[in-house]
Amino acid sequence: MCMVRAAELAYQGEQTIEATAREWGFDRVRHHHTAFRPPFPLQDTQAYTLGGRHMIITAFRGTEPAELRDWLSDATTPPWPGPGGRGHVHYGFAEALESVWPQVLTTLKEFRDNDQALYFTGHSLGGALAMLAGARLHFEDPKLTADGVYTFGQPRTCDPGLAKEFNSAFTDRMYRFVNNNDIVPQLPPEPVFRHVSALRHIDSRGAVHNTMPLIGGLLDRGRGLTADLLAPASDGVRDHFIAAYVTALEKAAEQRG
Repeated sequence: MCMVRAAELAYQGEQTIEATAREWGFDRVRHHHTAFRPPFPLQDTQAYTLGGRHMIITAFRGTEPAELRDWLSDATTPPWPGPGGRGHVHYGFAEALESVWPQVLTTLKEFRDNDQALYFTGHSLGGALAMLAGARLHFEDPKLTADGVYTFGQPRTCDPGLAKEFNSAFTDRMYRFVNNNDIVPQLPPEPVFRHVSALRHIDSRGAVHNTMPLIGGLLDRGRGLTADLLAPASDGVRDHFIAAYVTALEKAAEQRG
């Protein structure tokens, strides 16, 4: 639950983030905010890093599904070379991370003064950036390899080559949550883009599965779908909001007792 809460916190203002960090026992906070000009509707990257005695968390902010409409549906975007020369990544995601990466990396090196565990998290666009941040750190600066990457409603982010390399490097350290009918993880389209493994699918009853059952998944996805899957009223969008992830995972935790 702590990682989905950290992803949710990324949508808040700086004062709220700092107050919550103190409540959680973190004594250092660094905000990251940069502007960039991709050929897409988004123009900035926002994230924060919390530093404590035993743990460091960097959380990337996401965005509304409507703002990702053209971005996620475009399969013609030129690829961006993957971290450490491994495969390729979605151009927009890569540029969004590139704009803020120097700030993040400097902060991680500054805060990690007690061999703390390091985690990346994010929702939606933020999930894509969290996954890429984990890949960049591992393949470009392995002394700072993340102990865990948690994403919620992450879109497809990279090609099959990087996905394979990432899956091998992050066994038991990557957790990619998808809430029921959430449409964003189905974009951008295959086969150009591919998901990394470690799926945690939350079904309509709130149970968490390591795979998406074929029949059950199709039945779930058949509920509430509209002609425009990114329309505000669609089931695929309702299931994408970060609040829906928090509620679903709280329900799952209650069911586990």
